[in-house]
Amino acid sequence: MPHIFDMLLAVFDRAALMLICLFFLTRTPLFRKLLHKENETHTPLELTAVTAIFSLFAIFGTLSGINVEGSLINVRTIAIMSGGILFGPWVGIITGLISGTHRFLIDIHGPTSIPCLITSITAGFLSGYINKNVKKALHWKVGIIAGMLCETLTMVLILLMARPFSLGLDIVMNIAAPLILGASSIGLIVLLVQSVEDEKEVIAARQARLALDIANKTLPYFRDINADSLASICRIIREDIDADAVAITDTRNILAYVGVGADEYNIGHESLSEMTKASLESGEITVRNNDEMDRTPQIHSLIIIPLWEKGEVTGSLKIYYCDPHRITYSLKVMAIGLSQIMSTQMEVSRTEQLREMANKAEMRALQSKINPHFLFNALNAISSSIRARPDVARQLIINLSRYLRYNLELNDELIDLRKELHQVQDYIAIEQARFGSKLTVIYDIDDDISVKIPSLLIQPLVENAIVHGIQKCSGKGVVVISVKHQAGGIKVSVKDTGHGINQETIDRVERNEMPGNKIGLLNVHHRVSLLYGQGLTIRRLEPGTDISFVITHAPAKVTAAVQSQTA
Repeated sequence: MPHIFDMLLAVFDRAALMLICLFFLTRTPLFRKLLHKENETHTPLELTAVTAIFSLFAIFGTLSGINVEGSLINVRTIAIMSGGILFGPWVGIITGLISGTHRFLIDIHGPTSIPCLITSITAGFLSGYINKNVKKALHWKVGIIAGMLCETLTMVLILLMARPFSLGLDIVMNIAAPLILGASSIGLIVLLVQSVEDEKEVIAARQARLALDIANKTLPYFRDINADSLASICRIIREDIDADAVAITDTRNILAYVGVGADEYNIGHESLSEMTKASLESGEITVRNNDEMDRTPQIHSLIIIPLWEKGEVTGSLKIYYCDPHRITYSLKVMAIGLSQIMSTQMEVSRTEQLREMANKAEMRALQSKINPHFLFNALNAISSSIRARPDVARQLIINLSRYLRYNLELNDELIDLRKELHQVQDYIAIEQARFGSKLTVIYDIDDDISVKIPSLLIQPLVENAIVHGIQKCSGKGVVVISVKHQAGGIKVSVKDTGHGINQETIDRVERNEMPGNKIGLLNVHHRVSLLYGQGLTIRRLEPGTDISFVITHAPAKVTAAVQSQTA
C-alpha cells in the first residue's frame, strides 16, 4: 500500500503535468485569443474545443490514477472544476458528464464507480455556478474549497455505497487526504489561465495609449476637415499602426484613402462597398481576416469601425492589411478606442472654427491661445469616459459643444451675467471630469442678480484658479465663485484653496505686464480696468488666492468700452 504522502505527491505530480500542458496551450495564439474573449461571446465551436481539452485532461487523470483497493487516486475532479470555473457551466457540466461516465464504464462494478460518477457531475454543475455567481478575483479560492468539498462528498458516498462497509472505510482512510489536499491544485490552474486572460487589460491599456498618441498627432487636422486633412489623418494612423492602407468614409463616399490600392479609388466620388454599407447600417464593427477584396485583391484583412456623431453613424474608419489574420484582439481594441476619439473630434470640429478666433479682437485672440490646450484635455477626459461611462462622455460632449458654441458666438453685445455663469458651469463640468474628487466648486450667488456684462470676464479667472491653483497642489482643492450685491455695484469673486499666487505675479498684473503664462489674468485685468475704472483685486490667502472685481452700474460706459475693444 503506497504511503499517503507518496500518493499526495502523485496527485500533485499529475496536476503539475496538467498545469504544464495548459501553460503551453496559453502560449498559442488561438488559445490566447479564446481566453481574451468574454464567456458570453464564445462560439459553440470554441466551447466544444475547450470542453474536449478539459475532458481529455479528466480522462487522462482517471487513466493515470493510482489503484487503491478498487479506487483510483486521480486528478479528474481538478480538471472538471478548472474547466467549468474558467469557461462556464457548459464546459464544466459536459466535462463532468463525459469524464464521470468514462470513470463509471471502466470499472462498472467497482466500489467507487457510482460515487465518482455522481461527484464528477456535481463538480461540473458546481464549477459552472462559481463561474457565473462568484467574483472573478475569488475564483481560485472558491475553486479550491469547492474541489475539496467534491472530494469530501466522494468519500461520504463511498462510505454509504461500498460493501462491505469495512472496504469503503479502508478506501477512504487511504485516499481521502491525498484527494482532498490535492484539490488545492485547482487554484494554481485557475490563476495560471486567468493571468493570461488578464493580459487583455494590459493590452487594452497599451492600445488605449497608442490611440491617444495618434489622437494627439491628428488633433490639428480636425480643426479644418477637408480631403487633405483627412488624408493626413489616414497617413498618421497607417504609419503608427503599421497598416497597409487606411480609409475614412462618410455614409456615401470614400473621403480619404492612403496606402495599397489607392490608385484604384476616385476619392470623394467613390461609392462604398456593400460590406461597408452593411456595417454603417447596423452600426457594428466588421472584421474580415481571410478575404480578398474585389477592387484590391492584395488586401486580405480589414476592419471597418463606424464613426458616431450625436448618436448617429456618420462614417467609418477602415484599416487594411495584405496578410491574412492581421486583425488581432489588440488591434481591434486600439481601433475601437481611436474611432471613439475620432468621432468626438469630428463632432467637436463641426461646432467650432478655431482659426476664426485668430482674426478677431484681443478677446478672441486670447481664446485661440487657451482653447487648444483645454480642448485636448477635454477630449482626453471624454475619451477616457467613453467605454466605462458612456452617459458621462455624452454629457461632457454636450458641455464642450455649448462651451465652444458660446465662444464662437461672441460679439460686441453685452450678455446677461447668468449666461456667462452657464458657460462657466460647462467649463467646470469638463474640468471636474478630469480632476474628479480633487476639485470641488461652490457657487455663492445672489438670486436677484440681473446685470449685463461683457463676455469672458469670469471664466478666465475660474480657469486660473483651477489650472494654476488647484492643479498644482497635491491634495484636494475648493473653488468658490461668488457674485454678491454690495454698495455701488456687484462684486464678483473667484477664490481657491490651491497653490497660491506669488507676489511677483500680483505686482506684474498691477503694472500691466505679462505675468508668465497667465495671459487670461492680464486680459481680464485690462478689460475690467477699462470698463469699470478699477482692475482686479488680487489677494494671496493661506492657502490659495482670491481674485475679485466690482461691476459698477454704468451701462453706457460699459457699452462704449466693449465696442472699442471689439472694433
